Amino acid sequence: MTRRPRPPRAALALLPLLLLAAGCGDGGESGFQGYVEGQYLRMAAPEGGWLVDLAVAEGDRVVPGQPLFALEDTQQQAALAEAKGRLAQAMAQLADLRLGLRPEEIARIEARLRQAEALATYTAAELRRQQDLASRDVAARARLDLARSDARQAEAEVAAVKAELATARLPARSDAIQAAEAAVEAARAAVAQAEWRLAQRRVAAPAAALVEDTVRRPGEWVPAGGPVVTLLPPEQVKLVFFVPEPQRALLHPGDTVALSCTGCPDGLSARVSFVAPEAEYTPPVIYSLETRAKLVFRVEAEPQGSARDLLPGQPVTVRRTAIGVAGRIGIVELVLRAIVRAGSLVGGAP
Repeated sequence: MTRRPRPPRAALALLPLLLLAAGCGDGGESGFQGYVEGQYLRMAAPEGGWLVDLAVAEGDRVVPGQPLFALEDTQQQAALAEAKGRLAQAMAQLADLRLGLRPEEIARIEARLRQAEALATYTAAELRRQQDLASRDVAARARLDLARSDARQAEAEVAAVKAELATARLPARSDAIQAAEAAVEAARAAVAQAEWRLAQRRVAAPAAALVEDTVRRPGEWVPAGGPVVTLLPPEQVKLVFFVPEPQRALLHPGDTVALSCTGCPDGLSARVSFVAPEAEYTPPVIYSLETRAKLVFRVEAEPQGSARDLLPGQPVTVRRTAIGVAGRIGIVELVLRAIVRAGSLVGGAP
């Protein structure tokens, strides 16, 4: 009787790999228990005040810049008006120093100059007349000296008034102008500060987010730094789950995990962002008889796609991403081909 050839030893050695490929997947893994955790933005004002307007409600979705609430701002409005008044006063003083005296004051000095010039003209004429009389010995020498003195005095008065007029047309001294410019800059800074304090009375959303809670209502007193609205941006939602020690080495930052929860659509996923280096006891929030009072490793993951719509506190089950059915079939096919090839090379030898 012809004996049927047995499979070669090399082919038999590949059978465990075939079985592993056929069963590759979740391996019967029931999943890791976890929950959704949110990192909230608690919106508050830097100064206290009465809450006069609450523009959002719980469950609303806001966009960046959308008003959230407003505090009473009567005092801040008055402070801004006062600061603007001081700025206008400082700017007017600076302009006055740069321009010199007013036109009316300059006109008065110009009139004095014309009067002094007229007097100088008269005294000069009188001096010439006295000189002529003195040369003919008609007038006394004393009258000539008096005329000469009056002419010199009139010329000096004209020079003094001209100098006064030139000074009146000049701006103030440089050090006085610099002091006035510094006063203007200080007034502008006071206006900017008052505008900032007024703007802080109205708080807007810093990013697109879900209004998770409204802590206070209009008419309540809000202390400085007291939160009024709690926001939850989509990117601030993360998953927290706990992995037993034997499975810890299977998860690494950057790995993709599958999510499932009651009432959730299929295909949810998350990307592992953190794996704790030390073990801890399963927290009480995980209600499972199998995982209670066991040492586990905390793992955090960032939701991807529609998984960002999960709400904080929602329990989820996390599973490692498994090889799909098509992938398993492909691996089995490769292993079978390897077995057939190994058999043809050995030729059925025992």
